[in-house]
Amino acid sequence: MVVGAFPIAKLLYLGVRQMSKPVANRIKAGARRSEFFKNYVCLPPAQLYHWIEMRTKMRIMGFRGSVIKPLNEEAAAELGAELLGEAIVFLVGGGCMVLEYSRQASNSRRKEEELNDTIASLQTQLAELTLTTETLDAQIREVNRQLLSFPVPTKK
Repeated sequence: MVVGAFPIAKLLYLGVRQMSKPVANRIKAGARRSEFFKNYVCLPPAQLYHWIEMRTKMRIMGFRGSVIKPLNEEAAAELGAELLGEAIVFLVGGGCMVLEYSRQASNSRRKEEELNDTIASLQTQLAELTLTTETLDAQIREVNRQLLSFPVPTKK
C-alpha cells in the first residue's frame, strides 16, 4: 500500500502549539504567585489594555471626557496573566507559522534549483546534438560532392 509522505514537520508544529497551552497556563499561575512578575509583567499591560478598552467603549457610547479608573490589583493581575498566556500561545503559533513558511520556501527554492539544473542540462544536450547534426550534415554534403565528382558511366 503506497502512502504519501507524512508531513512530520506539520505534526511537530501542532505538537509544539498544543504543548504551549499548558506551558502558558503554568506561566500564568507563576505570574499570579510572584510579586515581581505580578507588579512588573502582568499589571502594566493589564492596566493599559483596560484603559484602551474602556476608552474605546466610552467613545463609542458618546462619553468623551470620562475619567477611567484603573482596575484593582487582583483583577489587573488576573487580566495580565490571561494576556500573558494568550501572548505566549500567539507567539508560539506565529513562530510555527514562520518556521513552516521558511521550510516551504526552502523546499520551493530547492525544487527551482533542480529545475534550473535540469533545464541547463537539457540545453547543453541540445547544443551538443545541434553540433553533431551540423557535423553530420557537413559530412553528408561532402559525400554528395564526392559522388557528383565521379564520372557517370556511359553505355556502350
